[in-house]
Amino acid sequence: MTKDDKLKLERKVAIITGAGRGIGQTIAQEFASQGARLFLAARTRDELEETSVICNNLGVETNIVVTDISKRDQAQNLVTTTIRIAGKVDILVNCAGVYGPIGPLTEVDLSHWERAVAINLFGPLYLCQSLIPYLKNQGQGKIILFSGGGATTPLPNISSYAASKAGLVRLADTIAEELMSFNVQVNVIAPGLVDTELQNDVLDASHRAGPYYEKIKKARETGEGAVSPQLAADLAVFLASEDSGSLTGKLISAPHDPWSEWVDKGDELNATQMYTIRRLDPFTIKPLVKEIGRFSHSTAK
Repeated sequence: MTKDDKLKLERKVAIITGAGRGIGQTIAQEFASQGARLFLAARTRDELEETSVICNNLGVETNIVVTDISKRDQAQNLVTTTIRIAGKVDILVNCAGVYGPIGPLTEVDLSHWERAVAINLFGPLYLCQSLIPYLKNQGQGKIILFSGGGATTPLPNISSYAASKAGLVRLADTIAEELMSFNVQVNVIAPGLVDTELQNDVLDASHRAGPYYEKIKKARETGEGAVSPQLAADLAVFLASEDSGSLTGKLISAPHDPWSEWVDKGDELNATQMYTIRRLDPFTIKPLVKEIGRFSHSTAK
């Protein structure tokens, strides 16, 4: 095996939530191919067992922990179980998420709205709060969370998802600042439009989903606008491995940002507002344009 062929996650222990299907399953498979020991979590055991078989066939050890991350005790149990069995945790990837109720805000069931926030925002919060003390003591770790449509732009008629994902990104860059001195990196992936089973909720809602319905319908019927989950999986490997170095507090688009060019660029990017959830107005746009020009010039060398 050459140096270039070295497994990027060998001897690493990773927790992956939402691992039973979709993007989570693809990430689990990619992490397995890179040598990680996996703790797979989701609410449905049958789906986790399917993912586990795929990963075991790639020669890695996997454990299944059926978990509803919106329940604080279950999220904490996932972390403590992993540490008890494996002796450590190096990486957390949270892929669990739901759209929640779809329709105009005045017409949706607020109990369902709150349930979506519990999964999309409070779930990652519970996981992070439980895991962070261990990572700080360990002196290293990678936390990878998932954004989605609505985090940076309005998503009419899908308000719970949009609000919770925006909150998640701000939570991530806040704890990234808290953990920078402990060598723990926290980043968020925007995967793009991946046509998973989650999109069935939008299609079932039809025009109650607003303009997003036509976008998802076209992606399902023609593939237009859709991207492969493999892009998010490749980015997750980059963020989980030594390739990403000190890079932290970033919201990164898997299909659109040039993240594959960022090896050894962590400190430089961390010093800028680029690839974050920031407003654009006359106060911020001028220094941002200057930063883009400077960074583009440095990467072109």
